[in-house]
Formats: sequence, structure tokens, C-alpha cells
Amino acid sequence: MWRGGLGAVSIGIALTALPWAHAQAGPKKPAKAAAASKAAAPKAAAKSGSAKTSSAKAGKAGSATKADVRREPPRGKRAIAENKRDAKVASAKDSKKGGKADRVRATVVAKGAKGKSRAQERAERLAARETRVTLRHAVHTPREAPAPRLSIAQAAGLHHAGDALDLKSSVALVLDQDTHEVLFSKNDHAVLPIASLTKLMTGLLVSEARLPLDELITITDEDVDYEKGSSSRLAVGTTLTRGELMHLALMSSENRAAHALGRTYPGGLQRFVGLMNNRAAALGMKDTRYVEPTGLSSSNRASAIDLATLVGFASQDPLLRQLTTSQGYEVAVGSRVLTYNNTNRLVHKPDWQIGLQKTGYISEAGQCLVMQARVAGRKVIMVFLDSNGKYSRLADAERVRRWVENERPSSTFAGNGYAG
Repeated sequence: MWRGGLGAVSIGIALTALPWAHAQAGPKKPAKAAAASKAAAPKAAAKSGSAKTSSAKAGKAGSATKADVRREPPRGKRAIAENKRDAKVASAKDSKKGGKADRVRATVVAKGAKGKSRAQERAERLAARETRVTLRHAVHTPREAPAPRLSIAQAAGLHHAGDALDLKSSVALVLDQDTHEVLFSKNDHAVLPIASLTKLMTGLLVSEARLPLDELITITDEDVDYEKGSSSRLAVGTTLTRGELMHLALMSSENRAAHALGRTYPGGLQRFVGLMNNRAAALGMKDTRYVEPTGLSSSNRASAIDLATLVGFASQDPLLRQLTTSQGYEVAVGSRVLTYNNTNRLVHKPDWQIGLQKTGYISEAGQCLVMQARVAGRKVIMVFLDSNGKYSRLADAERVRRWVENERPSSTFAGNGYAG
């Protein structure tokens, strides 16, 4: 009795102390059931193998989902790296899409512009066609050319006066310098603008004053012609000697040079102009008046008789003779060398013996020319005012020279016949 009780107690303690073994092992099976389960185990294993194969095939579709579920969210540096990678991929995709869209838009715009230009071309062709049709059937009305500006002599009708030599100048005077005989005259008492013939008096005063010819003179803004806008190659700031300025003024009719000579004369420009008028009066030039030293002003006026007197007196000055008949002259202006030519082509002709000359032109005066030359052994003074063209004044001089050589006149010959 005691043995059985002790064994029961020990078995109970053992079972009580190991309850987990009960749960893991489960209820004890009968022997027959265990044998049956052992026999069925291979079949179950085979079935489970086939089940695994089918589940593997089916599980491919859901593998990504399972992987996402299994993967833990990135943390730390790994998370930052993956975020950057994802951002780059997304940006590349967006730029690819955007670039394609931009190309599409550019293509559309280009096609639209091309279509627009074609439409404009069609419109222009139609307009040109209509214009041609209109011009073909229109009555052409020629536009009237503007009337040429008349000189003061032409406005007075002096150019209508005929003469035996068929001169193109409205005023002409030819006289023997030694005998003072008037060989030919045409409107010689008319008082007209004399343009750059004025510079003869300018040069005469400077020469008579015996001012130093090597003195430097600078062109200033005061020497610029703002009234008529005449051109000059002597820019403001150019510095030349007085002798160089005289040469350019008398040979090439350089206006700024002539104005600078008067401006720098002792006493200034106003005094210089006063001396010009005083000298003219002293020479007996009763119809002469000067207001400035260049001749750009139409208020500088004289008659052909007065100009012949001035030419006769100026031709006795060796400096004026040399400067007015010089064929060309060069002056150094900074790093440049300016070349000037004589405004009178006759000084280049070997068959002319010219002692002194001066040309002039403004629209109010027309083309003008005065000369002292030796013709047929005689010292002849010629004055031509208001000639029709630049070369017609030279042609008039040629006619007069041939006439003097052939006719050898000795009495006064007027434009419309002999004058007592």
C-alpha cells in the first residue's frame, strides 16, 4: 500500500512539474493510428512537394508584394541615399517627358510661323500684282523739278545781256594793265556779291602788315562756318603757321584759314574788317564793301571795275603772286599730310602765263574768276562774275585770250558793241 501510494505521488509530481511537455506532445495516440499515420507520411510528403511547386509558380506574381512587406523602411544614411536615387530617377523621367513636350511645341510654333510667312508672301504678291495693274492703267504725271536758285545777277536779268564773244558770265571786264584801256566790258558797273574773291583783300592786308609768317595759329570754333555749313579739312584744334594758312586761303580758297587770318590780326576780327574797307577806299574801290574776310557772306560786294583795280594792285605783291598761282601744296596736320590743289585749272596749262588769280563761288554770286595774265605780249586783267558753271568761267577766259591774240583790240569794246 505504501509503495503504490508513493509511486502515484511521484508520477503526479512529475506530470505537474512538466505541463509544457503535455502541450507540445499533444494527446497520446493509439498504436493503430500511429501506424497508419506512419504509412501515410510518404504520400503526404509527395503531396506537399507538388503543393510547393504550384505555390512557387503562383508566388512569382506576389513576390514583390511579399518583399515589400518583408523589407523594413530604410534608416539613416541608407534612407538618404535611396531618397536621392529615387529623386534622380523621377527627375530624369520628368525631363524626358518635358523635352518631348517642348519639341512638340517648337514644331507647332515653327509650322505656324512658316504658315504665317507664306500667307504674308501671298498677300505681298497679290499687292504687287495690283500695283502693276494700277500703274499700267494710270496716267503718268511727271514730277516738276525744283526751280534752280538764282544768283543776284540772274535775278536782276543781267545774264540776258548778249555779247560778241558769247560769254557765259553775266559780268565781264577785260583791260590792259599798263595802259588802263578797257578792251571788253559787259555789265561792268553792276555791284554784286564777290564770294571768295574777298580773300584777295584778306591776303593783301596780311602781307602789307609784314606779320611773321612762321607764327603758329590754331583753328578754333570761331572759324567754323555755321551759316552756310561750308566744308573744311582743317578741324578745330589744327595748328599751322600764318604762311601756311595764307597759302591755303589764296590757292585753295580755304575758308577757315582765311577767317583765322582775320581773327588773329592785331586788334581782332572787327578791326581787320574795318581795315579791309579802308584799304578798298584808299585804292578807289567806290562800290566795294566787306563784312567778313572769307567771302561766305553775300554782303561782301563789289563791281567788276573795283575788282580790276584790286587785281592790278595785288599783282605787284610777290608773295600774293606766288601763293595764288601755286599748283598744289601739302601741310602736315598731326600724323596726316593734307594735299591741296589750286581751284583754277588754268594754272596747270603751260600755254597760260598767269601772274595772279582767284576763284570764288556762293549761290548768290555764281561762279567768279579774276586773273592777271600775259596775253600776246600784254598784261591783261580779266574779271568774270556770275558764270553759269564751274568750267564756263574758265571757258570765258579762254575765249577772251583767243580774242585778244587774234583781234589785238586797242579801243573800248562793250558787250553790245563799241562804246565811243
